[in-house]
Formats: sequence, structure tokens, C-alpha cells
Amino acid sequence: MKHTLAMTAVVTAAMAAGPAGAAETAAQAYPTKPIRVVLPVAPGGGVDAVGRLVGQELTNAWKQQVIIDHRPGAGGNISAEIVAKSSPDGYTLLLATASHAINPSLYKSLTYDPIKDFAGISKLSVQPYIFVVPASLPVKDVKEFVALAKGKKGALTYASVGAGLLSHLSMELLKSIADFDAVHVPYKGAAPAFIDVLSGRVDAFFPTMTSGLPHVKSGRLRAIGVTSAKRSSHLPEVPTVAEQGYPGYEVISWYALLAPAGTPRPVVRALSTEVVRILKSPDVGARMSAAGADPDSSTPEELMAYIKLEMGRWAKVIQKAGITGE
Repeated sequence: MKHTLAMTAVVTAAMAAGPAGAAETAAQAYPTKPIRVVLPVAPGGGVDAVGRLVGQELTNAWKQQVIIDHRPGAGGNISAEIVAKSSPDGYTLLLATASHAINPSLYKSLTYDPIKDFAGISKLSVQPYIFVVPASLPVKDVKEFVALAKGKKGALTYASVGAGLLSHLSMELLKSIADFDAVHVPYKGAAPAFIDVLSGRVDAFFPTMTSGLPHVKSGRLRAIGVTSAKRSSHLPEVPTVAEQGYPGYEVISWYALLAPAGTPRPVVRALSTEVVRILKSPDVGARMSAAGADPDSSTPEELMAYIKLEMGRWAKVIQKAGITGE
């Protein structure tokens, strides 16, 4: 009889707690099965490296496997749609890149809303782009490049890893500020772009710090600027584009972790707390830094506010340049 009364009391308490209490109970047990992190890129490269690093650390902490699921294509729209339409239980997450904030301005219609259909967890890392030119190009800084471009009346070329991606928009932003023209040559990834820039067939490129740094250190490419607001610790001798006479210029590559909208707040908190702890680990910071990136955590609210800000900023650049998604 006492046992029956005790069980009745537990059930009554749980019912009184309602959905919020049930969510809290679920979060206390989370995770109870493997977590899938969907990436918008193919294996290899900076996004994959950061995803695997954070995923392994989560696996170590929670003793549940984190599965990296590569779903490249459509500038990240495929992976975003998969996560937006998945069950909001914390077991399917999106490793988003800056394209998440750019795509609404590139594509006429998306099957998801980049804000309403997602819950922020935390930013993961940031890194600037490097403005590089072949060692054979006779320019030493950004002003000399702009002057050469104006003198050649739009004959200079620049590579990107795809139309509408940040390596493309980095130059478009500079063109709008400095008022010059150059011919865009899009590639399907950084590797083929580097081949033509290294050979001198293309005159300029904005690779990420991670991918561009080895070529700069080897002397095969000349870094004439970095796109961050402050100089990078990875190339402290290279001035920012902004400090070379183009105030307000800033382009940052960022990665972040998102969950589907409707994911219980206790689960979001659990994920955010653990990811932030991981990113503040000296070992994780050193491993990211060695690849040219820097860990950068945030609260869920800060992340979503940042994405909104980025959406507004790039919408203006894309509209002015007349860029559309492929």
C-alpha cells in the first residue's frame, strides 16, 4: 500500500510539472544515443576539422558517439534543410558556416528559415580571410592592387571557391568600397583555385587563414592584407585591409552549431554549456590555432543575434553586386 501511494505521488508530481518538467527530466538524461552533426561540406578542410574536433570532445565527455554526416551542395542549403526538418530532440545538429546568413539573399526561395527554423547552441570558431596574390604580381599592398586594377580597367582576375561564398564576397565588398572592377573566376573548391593562383593564371584570391597560410609561409603567394578588424596573430606582420585605407572593411569566416527549432531549452542549455567548456579548453584552443582558426564560443541568444546581423550586412553587398546563387 505504501509503495502504491509513493508511486502515485511521483506520477502526480510529474503530471503537475507539465511539459516543462518533462523536458527538464529528458535533459537530465541527455544524451542517451548517438548525436548526428550534419556538415554542409565534403570531407576534408576546415569545417570538417572543426566538426570532428568538437564531435570527438563531446563523445569523450558524454560517452555517446557523435557521427559526422557530410551533406554538401547548394551552398549549404541541403544540410540546413535536413536539420530544419529533423526531430527537435537534440540528436540532429547543424554545423553552420557563414553561408547560413548569406543564402537568404542569394536564393529566391529557401525551404527553411535560417532564424525561425533553428535554435542556436554556440559559435565554434572564427578566422579571417587572407588577400593573396601570386608572388609574380607587382603589388605589395591593397592600395597598389586597387591602383593596378583601375589601370587595367577591369582586366585583373580573382578566384573564389564558388559564387556567393565569402571568398567571392570578400572581393565584392572591397570593390564596392574602393570603386574598381575585376573579373570573377569561380572554382569548385579551394584546391583548384590555388592551382591557378599559384601559377599566376589568376591574379588574386581570398582563401581562409587555414588554407592560405601554408602557401604564404612558403613564399609562393604574397599576403597583402587580412580581412579581420584587427591583425591576425597568425600573420601579425600583414596589415588588415581596413588599416590600409578602407575603414569598415571586415570579413570573418565563422562556424557555429545549431539545433532544430523547438528543441527543448534544457537540451539546448546542456549542449551549449558543454560546447563552451570544450572551446575554452587550452588543448582545443591550441589545436584550432595550429590550423589557423580561433575558438569563439557564445550563448545561444548571442549566436542568433549575430546571424541576424550578418544576414543584413551581406544582403546589401549581394544586392549591389547583383549576385545570385548557382
